[in-house]
Amino acid sequence: MKKIIVFLFIGTLIVNSQNRGVVHNDLIPDHDTLIISSKALNEDRVVNIWTPPSYNESTDSFPVLYMPDGGIKKDFSHIANTLAKLIKQNKIPPYILVGIENTERRRDLSGPTEIEYDLKIVPNPGGSTNFRNFIKNELFEEINTKYRTENKRAIIGESAAGIFIIETLLLDNDMFDYYIAIDPALWYNEQYLVKNFESLAKENYEQKKKLWFAGSNTVEISAHTRELNKKLENLNIGLIWKYSDEPKEQHHTIFRATKEKALIWTLND
Repeated sequence: MKKIIVFLFIGTLIVNSQNRGVVHNDLIPDHDTLIISSKALNEDRVVNIWTPPSYNESTDSFPVLYMPDGGIKKDFSHIANTLAKLIKQNKIPPYILVGIENTERRRDLSGPTEIEYDLKIVPNPGGSTNFRNFIKNELFEEINTKYRTENKRAIIGESAAGIFIIETLLLDNDMFDYYIAIDPALWYNEQYLVKNFESLAKENYEQKKKLWFAGSNTVEISAHTRELNKKLENLNIGLIWKYSDEPKEQHHTIFRATKEKALIWTLND
């Protein structure tokens, strides 16, 4: 697999958070950038990698946190900075962060649908399987080859990335150990993942998998995150989980408002 390594330096960036009109001034952390020619996606993909300070100070191996919506103009920088802060405060163990740039975000992160409403929002749906295959069969190997990694992986994302994370937990849960889905768009495909959660979920997660998820005051989302919470309360599948109901947060504020407690709860064994 062909790759190009680019080293970027510390600077500042004005980020339009999720393209919803909220502007943040995020410091871009020192990081690497890979360009990976993907067979699964039939295109090149830009991947950003941040390593914790202790990475260069030791020969240790580190667990990895993946972001399926991890572009520099998206959420990569503020999550990397939050990891650095929490690691310095000894609130979480050190993690490598890997953020994937999307070329067509809604396609990458959505499963198939034939619902007319969905097709107005996601005109080219159903790319999640190819995107997941890229992560599993190409990206994991690339990161494990280039960096000193432990066999422990986590994933974090919100909205469309959140539903991709829930879908991955259900369809290929061995990919990750820890799952963080913030305000996942569970309305998609007439709430297919929530309605079919019992039949899709692995019978026994053996108390090894962790899921943290949250819902904002957006009714189209919170109604379904709450329904998923109720289903989990009635299921005995060995999944370690925590739901954070956030009625004071809006869809465009909840990621930054909840990321620290999500990371602290999820990444500590």
